[in-house]
Amino acid sequence: MTLATAMGDGSKPVRATPDIRIAVSCTIIAKNEVDRIGRCIQSVAGLVDEIIVVDSGSTDGTQELARSLGARVVHNDWVGYGPQKRFAEDQAKHDWILNLDADEWLSEPLRDELRALLSGETLPAKTFRMRVTIVYPQRETPAPFADSTICLRLYDRRASRYVTSLVHDSVPATPDVVLLKGRILHKSFRGLADVIRKELTYFELQKVEKRKSRLAMMLRLPTEFPWQFFRYYILNRHIFGGLYGFAVASTIGFMRFMRLVIMLGW
Repeated sequence: MTLATAMGDGSKPVRATPDIRIAVSCTIIAKNEVDRIGRCIQSVAGLVDEIIVVDSGSTDGTQELARSLGARVVHNDWVGYGPQKRFAEDQAKHDWILNLDADEWLSEPLRDELRALLSGETLPAKTFRMRVTIVYPQRETPAPFADSTICLRLYDRRASRYVTSLVHDSVPATPDVVLLKGRILHKSFRGLADVIRKELTYFELQKVEKRKSRLAMMLRLPTEFPWQFFRYYILNRHIFGGLYGFAVASTIGFMRFMRLVIMLGW
């Protein structure tokens, strides 16, 4: 049974600055993110009226750090990506939600853009997309032409919410969706060993949720690694990341091959 227990409020509760007129709750899901969640929380300071961290069992002090930075920490046993983020939505006091992962932070241009947006009387749309750009572990800024994904992260939960999928943490766009210009920066892995661990966990969830044709998966096996390497190295532009970018694309390509192996039950 899922455990949902409030773990206490922050010692310095978060408040938006007086110029912000649209009240927003920032939701973050986390487990063992003490080395990364601080920058995430600090990047929304002054923009949102509350920060909710849904923790699924950290043992490294993530909860204490989040509270010290003003977040409200709530425990919820891990239930999959979509359900965990929906649980976070349910904890929010406000209908407008800004969702970030613990390993992400707002760039300064995006902070400025959000401040201008939230200082108005109303918002021009019910959902807003943002570019999420990869930052390699050993860097503080993205590589040239770094890989970016467009994700919907600011939304009115009365109009749209996270889907219930175990593996897909996405919010369906409303017809009036707006793409913001600023970027979210994302240190999605601590190193290549972290990529392997995260991918294996993700693939096990896919194995539970997805039902693919065994024949189709077996036919893809010979070409899966070269195609995925090409996709990540060339199309997703890790070629501009030097030797590290080559290693990243090779690792992800191999793990996508392993996804088929795992889903086949081999």
